Amino acid sequence: MTAYARAQFSDNNSQLEWELRSVNHRYLDISLHLPSALLSQQNTLKEQIRHRLKRGKIEAKLSYEPSADHSHQIKLNEAQIIALLDARQQIEALAQKPVGLSCMDILNWQGVIKTSTTDLSDIAQQAQNLLAQTLDDFIATRLREGRQLSQFITQRCDEIETIVESIHARRKEVLLALREKVITRIADLDLSIDENRLEQELVIQAQRLDVSEEIDRLNAHLQEVKRVLQRKDAVGRRLDFLMQELNREVNTLGSKSNDSKTTQAVVDLKVLIEQMREQVQNIE
Repeated sequence: MTAYARAQFSDNNSQLEWELRSVNHRYLDISLHLPSALLSQQNTLKEQIRHRLKRGKIEAKLSYEPSADHSHQIKLNEAQIIALLDARQQIEALAQKPVGLSCMDILNWQGVIKTSTTDLSDIAQQAQNLLAQTLDDFIATRLREGRQLSQFITQRCDEIETIVESIHARRKEVLLALREKVITRIADLDLSIDENRLEQELVIQAQRLDVSEEIDRLNAHLQEVKRVLQRKDAVGRRLDFLMQELNREVNTLGSKSNDSKTTQAVVDLKVLIEQMREQVQNIE
């Protein structure tokens, strides 16, 4: 399901920002982008997302910057500087001439500037807390869209039920037309036939064209779709399966139509099922 959410956090030590995006996907596929300082948290953060989301191609990006005061502070290794100045004096005494040593030379000397060893445990915890907040907003967006999709699919189910009912009501007329067509052809050929044999053949044809089982299964699947839409857990894969079953029953119905109006009704059913199938891809 397509969705987007963004959240920020800042304090005296850091600035964090999460961005979550998702597009349709049959399964859960998480793409996680982290700053190098927090790469060790990759598995923990992925599991946090996996615990809350069940479907979709998810792109999650975390931005991290140390606070301005923290990042611009330079700490000097005074002992190293003193040792460097002492060495200069010894070199000058040996060479009996001054040795040029500027401030930049000293700063560029290895070990003079202390490497900042920031404790990232607090920042990692803040990243997890901020991710939880971002996921709340993300899921809320999905729920709003999900309610709209549920109404859309329910409406299509109602339309399908109406068409199926019309097909069922027309079957008696279709079978009578078949009987008249067969009798007319026999009359045109001026053949002598066994009435009992004719009735047997007509019964066989009627059985071949009987769609009562397909209609019953279609109605059962439609009721199951509506029931699944009321569930609170992830239902996307189950709806995928139901769309396949609906399409299978409608194909069988079409193969038994033997009637132009029924064939057109089957085409309408396929269009409605395809519309539902496309939207089901957006449902977790």
